[in-house]
Amino acid sequence: MTDPIDATQVPETTNNHAMQLIGDIRFAAPPHTNIDWDLLNAFVAQCPANTLRALRNDFETFDLWCRRSSLPALPSEPATIAAYLNHRAEQGAKTASLSRYVASIAKIHRLLDLSDPTKNETVRLTLYGLRRKNGSVQNQAKALRFKGDVKNVLRDKPRGIAIKQLLEACGDNLIGLRNRALLSVAYDTGLRRSELVAVQLDDIMPALDADARLLNISRTKGDQIGEGATAYLSPRSVKAIEAWTQAGEIKTGPLFRRVRVWHRKAKPAHPGINMRDLSGRAIWDQRKRYPKAAVPTRTTYRVGDEALHPGSIPPIFKRAVQDTFDRGLLPDFDKNSIKDAVAAISSHSTRVGLTQDLFSVGEDIGAIMDALRWQSEKMPLRYNRKLAAEAGAAGRLLGQLR
Repeated sequence: MTDPIDATQVPETTNNHAMQLIGDIRFAAPPHTNIDWDLLNAFVAQCPANTLRALRNDFETFDLWCRRSSLPALPSEPATIAAYLNHRAEQGAKTASLSRYVASIAKIHRLLDLSDPTKNETVRLTLYGLRRKNGSVQNQAKALRFKGDVKNVLRDKPRGIAIKQLLEACGDNLIGLRNRALLSVAYDTGLRRSELVAVQLDDIMPALDADARLLNISRTKGDQIGEGATAYLSPRSVKAIEAWTQAGEIKTGPLFRRVRVWHRKAKPAHPGINMRDLSGRAIWDQRKRYPKAAVPTRTTYRVGDEALHPGSIPPIFKRAVQDTFDRGLLPDFDKNSIKDAVAAISSHSTRVGLTQDLFSVGEDIGAIMDALRWQSEKMPLRYNRKLAAEAGAAGRLLGQLR
């Protein structure tokens, strides 16, 4: 069933991202363009919110460029897409981003039952040429390993930035307790930021080890149909979770929540004023008429009811590294080098760190993929590229030559 694009006919199951996407399509499409609402409804129902947001942002940017260039976005010509890719590459877009732009443009055309212009050889060769020119290596988040940059995570002493040191530096107030639990769980499970903030207290289950727990993961990036997975929580994480939930009085609902902080400045005591010694004008100064006791500095914390926003995870990780340095627990860094290290930290840092630690103790790729819920070997092998070079045949020989 097809009908002209009309915002009043948007299916009720569409979310805000879909509504905005449809508005962009309606604005960009030529007059009398038809859309299959059943197809769109089915697409939205199975599409994660992050994917819809990325699709909308990609198409919105492409449509804006087309309007400024006096070119149609729908339907688009292969030469238009090629020119757009070159334009974005000149602006510094990475190869992975260019590939995503092509996929988004193709998806919009297919949803409108239009011929897919990205299959044209012009687009394919343009993208391939940009890959050859600019390379396809993606920047990798700095790994947050349990003991930092060590060969053996079980025997070596911590070096560089280590999860162990970050946990020690977390304070005992509500923010420190939450961050300690967050960092510990993030490392144990390798969860992405959207998965971390989705953890519910009821997702934590007993384990065979009385001091450990299991975490039920209902949905992940690679499991959009919700088959579910299970991750292991170490006794270290269990203690951190218990300390956080008890202090925050959390009994159900989201595990990781926002903590609001109020700081009250200190005020000195005021002896008051003897009104018999004042002129009539001073008597009306109500602020000085009566004695006031000193008010000490006070900080008040309040735990919210809603989960942290996924975008808050990277700043929390970065702040934890900076605080650890400020406490003198990162002796391998100075004020200049710590800035670069903090800048390289992302929400994926704990996932990269756990992957590298698993490789460092000899776990095989299949076990690592199962532990971190990967469906392809590509990402874990990429995360392990540097360690593999050092532990490989050349590294073993050259490391012994003096």
